[in-house]
Amino acid sequence: MSEPPMTEGFRSGTGLPGERVLRRILALTLGFGFAAAAAALVEHRSDWAKGLAGGALLGWINFRWLSRGVLSFMSAAGSSTPEPGDGARETAQPRKSGGSPAGAQITLLLRYALVAVGVYVIFTYLHAPLVSIGLGLCALVAAIISASLWEVLKPEF
Repeated sequence: MSEPPMTEGFRSGTGLPGERVLRRILALTLGFGFAAAAAALVEHRSDWAKGLAGGALLGWINFRWLSRGVLSFMSAAGSSTPEPGDGARETAQPRKSGGSPAGAQITLLLRYALVAVGVYVIFTYLHAPLVSIGLGLCALVAAIISASLWEVLKPEF
């Protein structure tokens, strides 16, 4: 038996409601972040460009980890289904899945710590201002707002 449709949608392009919006958020996050970094480069502020690009990349990774963790929880919740029996006696039979979701669930829980380590590394080794990294992380918020408005105004595209 294959994976339930709700767990294979975001990765393979089939089945998850709102999957188009999730992909759009991912693309817009990097687009906004790198556009802001390019604008900083035009202004000859390479330190800000590093921070904006690094923050946007961290926001993108954070959203990927969040999506992966939520999908693993959904997969774990739907991984066993009752087998029709004689009324009162129903046993759960596990479905075959693509692997253990434990790693994705741990990543979901630790993603803020991992993002904090990423901010520290960018700040320490690339010498980017903290404000630029924070603004780069805000590219995810701008992408979520833009993708949501896009979906409300043009839901078919």
